Amino acid sequence: MTPVEPWRFTVLGYQAGLAQPFFLLLMLLGLLLGLLALVGALRRRSRVRGLLNERHSERLTPGVSAWRPAVQSGLYGLGLALFGFALAQPQCGTKSEMTKRRGIDVVVTLDASKSMLARDVQPSRLERAKLELTTLLDELKGDRVGLVVFAGDAFIQSPLTSDYSAVKLFLRAVDPEVMPQGGTNVGAALKLAKQVLDNADRGSKERVVVLLSDGEDLFGEVNEAAEALKEAGVPVLAVGVGSESGEPIPVYDRRGEFVDYKKDAAGETVITRLDRAALTAIAEASGGAFYYQPRGVAMAQVVERIDQMQKSELESRVTVRYDERFQTFAVPGLALLALGMLLLPSSRRRSSP
Repeated sequence: MTPVEPWRFTVLGYQAGLAQPFFLLLMLLGLLLGLLALVGALRRRSRVRGLLNERHSERLTPGVSAWRPAVQSGLYGLGLALFGFALAQPQCGTKSEMTKRRGIDVVVTLDASKSMLARDVQPSRLERAKLELTTLLDELKGDRVGLVVFAGDAFIQSPLTSDYSAVKLFLRAVDPEVMPQGGTNVGAALKLAKQVLDNADRGSKERVVVLLSDGEDLFGEVNEAAEALKEAGVPVLAVGVGSESGEPIPVYDRRGEFVDYKKDAAGETVITRLDRAALTAIAEASGGAFYYQPRGVAMAQVVERIDQMQKSELESRVTVRYDERFQTFAVPGLALLALGMLLLPSSRRRSSP
């Protein structure tokens, strides 16, 4: 369900709002149920009066009250309405607070070459890599994340940002079929990642590059890029995607339907494998580490490594905080519901001796 945006308005010059306006439906439902119950109680009272006059009804139905069911219905309806309004989180009045965001800068370099279409891990290497990155985004707290995508060339898919939902949106658009150049130029990706970190506004003390790739057919100035990152104190945390047993690379047409497997110049089917050694070499050359979980999510270990790094103040901003007023309505609402339960619909009268 899509979350409902908070309602903001002004009451007698005060800033007010409802943080969860969806619960106003519960308030309306309470009023409606209370009204229906009240009408039903009054109709039963009128039917009894129509059959028996008031003097006979008191003698034939001792202890039965004509007004108690109506009052009980009103208490239930009003109590539920107040409780529903309290759940809508009414807010009135504001105060300004200085909030500071602390974290590190993380640039994720994602391999989007054709070999990432292989399905030796389900549903494919690329989709598994996206799952790994989504896991990272769900676990980070306050860190800034940038996304660099590469195949034969590298480009910035998302700049450094703390808006993880925006990064996820950019991530969904990554597709090997639309990459302008084939190949796996990890050297260019690492250089571009360093450039993103160096150009960051108020960069953090500790920075890290996360590499998601199958490690196959890597080219470019890999060693130079890894050495430059090491000198800058930026480790590469490489996450391997794929299997070492090998898998053919599927070929799809423009409609996204499977056509055949990729062939080499001799007409033989190309088999792609996870190159653990290449990824490990990149990670160790930069002072990082290699992570691989064939049947799980390796990003959990990357998150542990990031959590151990020294957090820096990345930004400070003045935020407006609304004062919560739900107690003003929740307490009376609960009291009315309790009174409704304590009020019995009838009472027995003691007969005179």
